[in-house]
Formats: sequence, C-alpha cells, structure tokens
Amino acid sequence: MAPRYLKMKPDELKRRIKTAWQLAQQCRLCPHQCGVDRCNDEIGLCGIGAQAQVASYGAHPGEERPLSGTFGSGTIFFSGCNLHCIYCQNFDISQQPSGPTVSSQELANMMLDLQRRGCHNINFVSPTHVVPQILEALFAAIKGGLSLPLVYNTGGYDALPALRLLEGIFDLYLPDMKYQNGALAKSLSNAQDYPAINRRALREMHRQVGDLEVDEEGIAIKGLLIRHLVLPNDLADTPNAMAFVAERLSPNTAVNVMGQYRPEYRAHEAPKINRPVTRDEVRAAIEAAREAGLHRLNL
Repeated sequence: MAPRYLKMKPDELKRRIKTAWQLAQQCRLCPHQCGVDRCNDEIGLCGIGAQAQVASYGAHPGEERPLSGTFGSGTIFFSGCNLHCIYCQNFDISQQPSGPTVSSQELANMMLDLQRRGCHNINFVSPTHVVPQILEALFAAIKGGLSLPLVYNTGGYDALPALRLLEGIFDLYLPDMKYQNGALAKSLSNAQDYPAINRRALREMHRQVGDLEVDEEGIAIKGLLIRHLVLPNDLADTPNAMAFVAERLSPNTAVNVMGQYRPEYRAHEAPKINRPVTRDEVRAAIEAAREAGLHRLNL
C-alpha cells in the first residue's frame, strides 16, 4: 500500500506548503496562537523560529510494535515543543532546544537515509510547531524517491487548520491523550484548553485515517494509535478518556496505555505527580480501557 502523499499532485503539495507558512507568519500553527513571525525567525512559545532543529534521528526499536517492527521506526526528534510539561522526560530537547538547525533539503536527506536503513516509516516526533518545514522537506524527499508512510507523533495539542493541511499526506497519527481536566492541564503543561483541543484533534485525525490498519507482517500502514500516559493518583482520568475514545471515535481504536511515568524535570513542584505510578494504578487504567469497550490495547 503506497503512502497517500505519492498520489498527491505536486501543485497541491506546493499549495499546502504555502498555506502552512502563512499560518507561521503570525504563528497560528498550534492552539497557543502566539502570533510571532516565525517566517522572519522570531521565536515562538515552542522555542523555534524559521528553521527546524533536529536533536537526533535514527532507527528506533522501542516504539509500539506496529511501528518499530523488525527494522525500527525512522524517528526524527525535533527540538522545541508547544507544550511545557513540568514532568517531561525529554526536557533537555523539548524545553531547552538543542541540535542543529536544518534546511528542507537536509531534513529530506534524513528521511531518505532512514529509508535506506530499512525503517518501516518516517516518524516525526514533536512535529506540531514545524509543519511547514516538514511539508517543504517532504516535497524534496519525494523527488529523491521517498516511499515510506509518515507518522505524526504529537503531544496532542494540535490546531485544526494545521491538521487539515496534513490530510492525504500522513497515513499514521500517534497522538498523546494527556488530560481531561483543564486546570490540571494548565498547571502541568501550560495548556488549560488541552482537553477540548485534544478531543477535537483526535476526532480530526480519526476522520482522516480511521482505525489502525496493519499489513500481513503486523506493520502499521494507516490509521490512528493513541498514547495515554497513566499519571499518579489517576490524574489522567483514564475512565473518562477511554470512554471518549470508545464512544466518539471507535471501539476499534488502538490505544497504548503507558505505565512508564516517572518524575522528571520539575515534577517535584507538584507533589501529586512526584512519584512513579504503581503497578496497581497501571492495572486499573488498562481495566478502565477494557470496561469502556476498547480491545486493541498495548499492541
């Protein structure tokens, strides 16, 4: 199954690139809408200006099995982030941007290198704030022979205008579903409207690509896979989150209920999250997902 972007006419992809840069001009790429002129290298709340910064890239064996498969998911880790989670485990690149700035051709070359290494997909990690740069690089990568599906691996705080530019380009969406409470989202990630924004984004992603589909070898080729991080003291409100997924998206939605939370970065500032989750908390979260009617868990 060929990636959908290969069916898109070059002029249409060029139009999407132009529109994406227009969103960046007075930046509205993400729900913060901070309004800076990213095109002229003003720095947004994400910490990034006109050029993307890449912290690292390579074949990742540790993503969900349908993504990593045998040869790894071709991950490109972008510096900066539109969320400011005080417990971020990658804070050294998300909150303190590092790594070289890259041109669209350099980013395209990374994509092509990952394809040559045998990766199953190109997995853009924290892509929300660099959508124009990704689309520009994709145009060059297609000319170079790219033919792998693209993964949009996001914290889940995504604006609909930017997501709609990705329809027919990204075959796989890998969003987080973090919170169901706005006050908590504000205190932990500086995004009070996260619950509503996240739900709208998940609906849009599911509309575009549907439930997760895999090939005969179990490798993801299209669809939505949601990550839900279990937080201490049920702060992630797993029952309500999973009920939304089952009822408003599909009971066939693939969900990774993640139990690896540990306090990092500034988690000590919030006593309720300043400890790892327990096995009982993870077990209860998985059971809540099952009780909601979800059955494609932790693939």
